[in-house]
Amino acid sequence: MWYLPIFQRFRQLLQPRRRLAIFEACLIGLVSALGAVLLKSGVGLLGAWRVQTSLLLPAWLVLPGIGLACGFLAGWLVERVAPETSGSGIPQVKAVLARIPMALDLRVAVVKLVGGILALGSGLALGREGPTVQLSAALAAQLSRWFPTSPDHRRQLIAAGAGAGLAAAFNAPIAGVLFVVEELLQDFSEFTLGTAILASFIGAVVSRVLGGRSLDLNLALTASKTDFFVQDIPFYLVLGVVAGLMGVLFNRGIIASLTVYRRSLRFGLPARVALAGLVSGVIVALLPLAFRDNTGLREILITGEASWSIAAIAFVSQFILTLVAYGSGVPGGLFAPALTLGAALGYLVGMGEHALLLPFGIATGLPITYALAGMGAFFTAVARVPMTGIVIVFEMTTDFNLVLPLMIGSVTSYLVAEKLAPGSLYDKLLEWNGIIIQKAAPAGGIMTNLTAKDVMQQQVETLDTEMPLDEVIQAFARSHHRGFPVVEESKLVGIVTQSDLLNIRDRNLASDTPLGEIMTTTPVTVTPIHTLSNVLYLLDRYQISRLPVVNGRKLIGIITRGDIIRAEADHLNGANATPKLRPDPSYIVYQTRSPSTGRGRLLVPVANPETAGILLQMAAAIARDRHYEIDCVQVMLIPRHSSPSETQVRTAKSRRLLRQAEVLAKKWQIPLHTQIRVTHDVAQAILETINEQHIDLILMGWKGNTSTPGRIFGNVVDTIIRQATCEVVLVKLGTTSHSSLPTQHSPLSTQHSFNSWLVPMAGGPNSQLAIKLLPALITLGNEPQIRLTQVFKPSELKPDMSVLEQAIRHLMRRRKLSSSVVALPVQANSVAEGVINLVKTEGYDVVVLGASREGLLQQAIQGNIPEAIASGVESTVILVRGAINT
Repeated sequence: MWYLPIFQRFRQLLQPRRRLAIFEACLIGLVSALGAVLLKSGVGLLGAWRVQTSLLLPAWLVLPGIGLACGFLAGWLVERVAPETSGSGIPQVKAVLARIPMALDLRVAVVKLVGGILALGSGLALGREGPTVQLSAALAAQLSRWFPTSPDHRRQLIAAGAGAGLAAAFNAPIAGVLFVVEELLQDFSEFTLGTAILASFIGAVVSRVLGGRSLDLNLALTASKTDFFVQDIPFYLVLGVVAGLMGVLFNRGIIASLTVYRRSLRFGLPARVALAGLVSGVIVALLPLAFRDNTGLREILITGEASWSIAAIAFVSQFILTLVAYGSGVPGGLFAPALTLGAALGYLVGMGEHALLLPFGIATGLPITYALAGMGAFFTAVARVPMTGIVIVFEMTTDFNLVLPLMIGSVTSYLVAEKLAPGSLYDKLLEWNGIIIQKAAPAGGIMTNLTAKDVMQQQVETLDTEMPLDEVIQAFARSHHRGFPVVEESKLVGIVTQSDLLNIRDRNLASDTPLGEIMTTTPVTVTPIHTLSNVLYLLDRYQISRLPVVNGRKLIGIITRGDIIRAEADHLNGANATPKLRPDPSYIVYQTRSPSTGRGRLLVPVANPETAGILLQMAAAIARDRHYEIDCVQVMLIPRHSSPSETQVRTAKSRRLLRQAEVLAKKWQIPLHTQIRVTHDVAQAILETINEQHIDLILMGWKGNTSTPGRIFGNVVDTIIRQATCEVVLVKLGTTSHSSLPTQHSPLSTQHSFNSWLVPMAGGPNSQLAIKLLPALITLGNEPQIRLTQVFKPSELKPDMSVLEQAIRHLMRRRKLSSSVVALPVQANSVAEGVINLVKTEGYDVVVLGASREGLLQQAIQGNIPEAIASGVESTVILVRGAINT
């Protein structure tokens, strides 16, 4: 076509160049202001009509009716056309700027505009500032498509549009710029600041002109004088503390409201928003006339015309009305409610100071000053943007008397809120929707941005305080480590190094001297939140090579110089975090609890009634030995497209299984807790249970083979072995018989034989765990016989029996067993071959294997050793893997 060359040349002219930045920023500011004015005018017209109608007709009929009708229309529009416009809109803008795939275009802008007018004009206690930000950002995103730009340039234009929208909504251009750099992008680059400043300035100017105001910043609203005295400072500190506390409560209330609406009210968005409009209308109809106009109510508070009772009613009612409205998913923001709540809170504090000091003749600040300072303080506690909170109120008033009160109140509320519940409400809203934005490390370097928890080794070889000196020496001999943490019941009690062994060489100690007598009892440690710079300082300060990482006294990891070097190398190679979408968490639909009287917790996932009985018997034996409680979980799978918290499931069969487990636990006198979880992924649900219930050991069954390509034991078991932080005991029951849970007519019957036990040893730490587990498990048999064995190559004419000798001494010393225990080696070409042949020739009932996480999942040429043994014998096989605390 003849016009194609012209069109192509025109597109080339519009390619991102620096000289177009000014034009783009001005255009974004202009369209953002137009959108803000349209939204403001539409909400104002509909709101004025609603208030006027409520004066002519019965308010108890008009207000709920308008809320119901307009709420339904707004909800229908959002649900059918642009679901992304639900809620404030600021979290969605943050997600887009973090490169989360989410729609932000002209369609979103139009729906946000119309839906916002319907919802906010109907009287729902939300603000237009948040919707204005999403509306303006969507218009900027659409412009960035019409004017081709690079991805990074497009992000900055979208952020500039959001800032211009905020500037136009508040007539506060500086606040718009600060909101971009403080909350949205955290970017102070020249280009980001330039486009944000220009767009915000244009947006604020155009909004003021089109909104009917001149460019004179002296607003009639704040014509009253404010004041500030030195004696007011303690009361502004009190205001900051109270605002911080109430801000945290408000944020949690918002999340709780969303949860209640989604879980309890399982109907569509139009019905939820209509219900919120109806309830809000009923509440407002019962309140004084001033409460029918949210903007007018705030003006009454900040002009000093309200009594203390009106201020108190305003705070309580607006708090409740905001939760009722926002949880429904209505397109409305939280800026205006936060400012109104802050004004009411500040007004009450100001009147409280007046009542306390005036009888003593002490001059006090006016309540209006406290109301304005309260606006900034409460907004800061909610959004966690102190600079923006201070500047918004200052730009609205242009009163320099407010600067110090605003700074005191806002900074105090920010510190209190961050201490109690870190993180912005907008980040919490994104997390609630399953979106986690992982921020990249700032330019300061990983030494100050990464913590010990980020780089520590989670799997730690430890020694026991009662271990004799000769075993300690041999532990050092077979390990490359130069030191071991010493633990007692998972608590760090000391550390032993090669230097300690050298220092005791001249003391002529007996070989059975316990480790507790020679270890260093006050080791230098770090916590998970220590930065790498602090860790490196301690390593240099005490001239040591490793530091235990503890949470309280519990050992959760160890960090070395090598770990820090690897972290630095990863950073230099460009390894960084990217935003990710979190899957829906599992949902508990049934739960029972028993008294928490145990020293630890043991988790048993049950699925098959035929094998659950013997698994619970094993769990009970371990629980009795260690004084543990038992958690029994049943997992129910649902399709990926369904939400675990919203899907109805039938739990009758699962509850019967769990009730039978409760009968057994009562008989054994062991505390047992049960729960049923609905999930998309069984392994994820089990891992969530482990973390939530602080599980110390998980005992789970395995069928003995898998058909899943690339998996050793199967999807679920492999994931548990890799990621579970607690001890893992994996049981493949023998194929000769089975055990089932009891019924009302038949007791638990067990046809498995647990009389002859084979324990292959290799000297690793998990072999010791298997030995520690053995005394509890052999109580399942009658007069059990135990054989400890080690596989040697046929070429080894004189095998080293020291590992077996130490194991048998350890077993007999720790547990005064009446069972027969022997230690005999076996010769074979491979471990799997030797163990399998031994089981088949001598007929052992149970094989107990200790293996590390890597050993359990390592795929060698000959195959995975534990899997090969479990698949090659018909006996019961028990695999043990130690904890990998995080």
